[in-house]
Amino acid sequence: MDRSLRIGVIGCGFFAQNHLHSWSDLAEKGAQLAAVCDVDAAKARAAGETFRVPYYSDATKMLEAERLDVADIVTRHDTHRPLAEMALARGLATIVQKPFASTWEDCIAIVEAAHKANAWLAVHENFRFQAPMRAVRKVIDSGAIGTPSWARIRFRTGFNVYKTQPYFYDEERLAIADVGIHMLDLSRFFLGEVEHISCETQKRNPRIRAEDTATMLLRHQSGAVSVVECTYESRRLPDHFPETLLVIEGPRGAISLEAGCSMTVTSDGATWTEDASSPLLSWTAYPWHVAQQGVIGACGHFLDSLQRGVPPETSGEDNLKTYALVDAAYRAASERRAVEPKRWNPGLANGGERP
Repeated sequence: MDRSLRIGVIGCGFFAQNHLHSWSDLAEKGAQLAAVCDVDAAKARAAGETFRVPYYSDATKMLEAERLDVADIVTRHDTHRPLAEMALARGLATIVQKPFASTWEDCIAIVEAAHKANAWLAVHENFRFQAPMRAVRKVIDSGAIGTPSWARIRFRTGFNVYKTQPYFYDEERLAIADVGIHMLDLSRFFLGEVEHISCETQKRNPRIRAEDTATMLLRHQSGAVSVVECTYESRRLPDHFPETLLVIEGPRGAISLEAGCSMTVTSDGATWTEDASSPLLSWTAYPWHVAQQGVIGACGHFLDSLQRGVPPETSGEDNLKTYALVDAAYRAASERRAVEPKRWNPGLANGGERP
């Protein structure tokens, strides 16, 4: 068996259950779920009893009491910085759920804390680890469509996300920060870094505070263009929640990922279709299984990276590029113009933003 790593999960709420199950399933590969924590003592106890590990309602006490190798932070974004800095100061490898933090400055502070402690840091940006997205990337890497030059990536649903996450009603930034960030990360994953971004936002649900819909246009440094869409207010049926659908075009062909994880590839005039889905696990359920598989895919990648002593795909430094696109999208919508994303430069005194 690969080197065993003791993992403490901070946060035992709705989405954290996917992390807990993922680490449990990865036990044979060396993941050892060692402790859990939540400020809600009942949630902490429930998780501890379910996974048969010690449970805490105070993260400081858990980190002091347990001999851990990894801290997996699955809490609200406004708690990420203090929790990450606490874990990194102890030299722990640290995984932070997306969005990385509440502000660009907080994200920079976490990355700098990791540098100071010489500690491994990852952001749990998990959509790119979903089976369909890995299948799409594999086709791109094969050269079957040539270098991608245009894409449309979309997540459109009317699923009641507020039922399981009622705090969404009061968020100051919603659709882009919550699910649009995944779409923006996928645009980077498939087409490379971004030169500038334009964005139009809408609030179609009068009960919420922030935007529930965003339509973004990205110009990539390669010259490629992508259209990125996200909404929680689509009333189209059937609703394909929580699938991401896309089309990517290149000089030799195209890739189309449609509902049901059906991927059609055209290359040099030949076309074929294949199933890009993954099987249900004991703890996954339709239609959530696509997103749930992305969590175990991400956790498995992090485990492998730690065991090999290499940075993860979604390192803190890499995820700054995705987070910068989120910030740029909001600025573009507010200022009604194309905006260049911030670039982190550790040598600059203003938090790493390049003018």
